[in-house]
Amino acid sequence: MARAMYEYTKTVLKKVSFSNDLFCKELEKALVRLLPHEVKELAIWLKHYVQNKPELRSSLTLIRN
Repeated sequence: MARAMYEYTKTVLKKVSFSNDLFCKELEKALVRLLPHEVKELAIWLKHYVQNKPELRSSLTLIRN
């Protein structure tokens, strides 16, 4: 159960990846809800996920503090 929110966030982000706007909105919500160590994990996942999706690369700026 501890990783449920993190896994749910990844699922949601994958489902809305067709729209950069939705993707960024969901990412912003996740950054507020996740624990600090989960945000770090999400940042790593995000870098790999958007590697071949140039339309989503702008979302990387949201995760950098």
